[in-house]
Amino acid sequence: MRIALDAMGGDHGPAPNVAGAIQALQASPDLSVALVGDEAILRPALAAVGDHPADRISIVHASQTVGMNEKPAEAMRAKPDNSIAKCWGLLAKKQVDGLVSAGNTGAVVAAGLFLRKFLKCVHRPGIATVMPTAKGRCVIMDVGANVFPKPRHLLEYGAMGSVFARHMLGIERPTIGLMNVGEEEGKGHDLSQEAFGLFRASSLSDRFVGNIEGRDIHTGKVDVVVTDGFVGNVIIKLSQGLFEFVMGMVGKEVIGALSAEADKAKQAIHGLVQKYHYSAFGGAPLLGVEGVCIICHGSSKDRAIANAIGVAAQDVRVKLNEKIVAELETLPIAE
Repeated sequence: MRIALDAMGGDHGPAPNVAGAIQALQASPDLSVALVGDEAILRPALAAVGDHPADRISIVHASQTVGMNEKPAEAMRAKPDNSIAKCWGLLAKKQVDGLVSAGNTGAVVAAGLFLRKFLKCVHRPGIATVMPTAKGRCVIMDVGANVFPKPRHLLEYGAMGSVFARHMLGIERPTIGLMNVGEEEGKGHDLSQEAFGLFRASSLSDRFVGNIEGRDIHTGKVDVVVTDGFVGNVIIKLSQGLFEFVMGMVGKEVIGALSAEADKAKQAIHGLVQKYHYSAFGGAPLLGVEGVCIICHGSSKDRAIANAIGVAAQDVRVKLNEKIVAELETLPIAE
């Protein structure tokens, strides 16, 4: 199994990408990683980490890099030899089984859409992300790939998210909810109402609980939350910011009020951060494309990169795409 890693992507440069790749290799003996990026930079970065399984890590040269703040479409045209495009090229040629990138999310999605190598029955891929809940974890889809979806896209997101929850999170019979401004049927704009009808008339109807609201996400009311990319992206960014704010305030207030037990409080808070921080899962899969694509947070460090590579490898092992196609084939034929 071979995973391509956009070694130039992210806010922190190649160092955490290289370190994360080494950690992933140490955890999975059946895995190899292709570091994609500027060889003149990556070669010394790889040498700096010391001992590593040299027979399972290689460098694929890409002379250009897409910056985090660049406009995706313009950057992809102006920089055809960028590391993101090179990763997708390796995937399209089946030289790798999956790719991982903490680079410009828009560019990662744009490169994938440009190739148009979608799975059978998929009309538009979407990004899924895992969120903690009071009952375990749930999947939210889409969180940024498709800000103007059609009702059919949302139905497919429910199906793909359900397969992901079942085979990657171990949820036997995932329930599905449609994000809306109220729980009652008939709420929301035309997109929500039409998607609601599609879910009710589909093979997913027995798992579709109806509309849910934002406050229902972390209570674990459903296992799969379906929404458009604009709202989904706002949800995850708000949740990440709120988590960091609450943990910071709790740490300040609790540790500040303790003396003898301060060390135990620090350890407890650190444990919560390690368990619920986005790096615990690593990255968000772009579901619906041939191959495997995991998109990481721009600020990802080595732990997140290693976990993202692990998720990509697990997607391949469980043959997630085959299961997604099988699920989608049970849906009504799109008009």
